[in-house]
Amino acid sequence: MEQIFMKPRHAAPPRVIDAILQSGWLWLLARICLMIIFIASGAAKLIDFDGGVAEMAAAGLSPAWLFNILVAVTLLVSAVLVLMDRAVWLACGALSVFLLLTIVIVHSFWNMEGPKAQISMFFALEHIGVIGGLMMTAMVSRLRRLIRNAGA
Repeated sequence: MEQIFMKPRHAAPPRVIDAILQSGWLWLLARICLMIIFIASGAAKLIDFDGGVAEMAAAGLSPAWLFNILVAVTLLVSAVLVLMDRAVWLACGALSVFLLLTIVIVHSFWNMEGPKAQISMFFALEHIGVIGGLMMTAMVSRLRRLIRNAGA
């Protein structure tokens, strides 16, 4: 019965793995990997402006040109903030809200049938997974800042 209340022992990673996990370059690489989709999507909405406007119109957003600009700016500014490790909580929050709205507006699988519903459900689940990654990114940014400030 005592074992239930004992703290579990976790194996520490080897030193080399520990050093990699704490490195600044891995932290940057992780942020790049997470932000690449937002950068690509935001840039595509500006490079192919008419295509972006058509996407917004297809989603029922009006005026479509304004929504295209707002989405592109949100995606790109938020991605840059995360890459710079500045106001990460705000940027990740904005991207999470964007993804949630995308689920409700574009990938509302509960209002669809057949293969279209299944594909939209998969997109919605992927968006939820990315939201989890954004939450962890905001948490790690905060913890790294606290650790850095404690050592200063």
